[in-house]
Amino acid sequence: MPTTTGFYQTENGSKYLQQLCKHFGHKIETSYDAEKGWAAFEMGTAYMTADSTGLTVTATLDDPEMVPALHSVIDRHLETFAFRETEKNMVWTVE
Repeated sequence: MPTTTGFYQTENGSKYLQQLCKHFGHKIETSYDAEKGWAAFEMGTAYMTADSTGLTVTATLDDPEMVPALHSVIDRHLETFAFRETEKNMVWTVE
């Protein structure tokens, strides 16, 4: 089971965490506050934390082939919400 972690450096981590969870909550189960949240995707649950340095997303997936799909769904939505930011995508690692 691979674990993937993404970090997005921004002063607006809390804002993006809340926007992502609120948006995903229209289709899947989510829970969030200003500093932490999660979204239960079919491929695995993404856990999010935000602080003054940015937004971190961590997920453990049953199927290693689904890692790119998780990265894509998070990055595509983050790019939409972070349109004013210089960088648009998270920096991902997989363990």
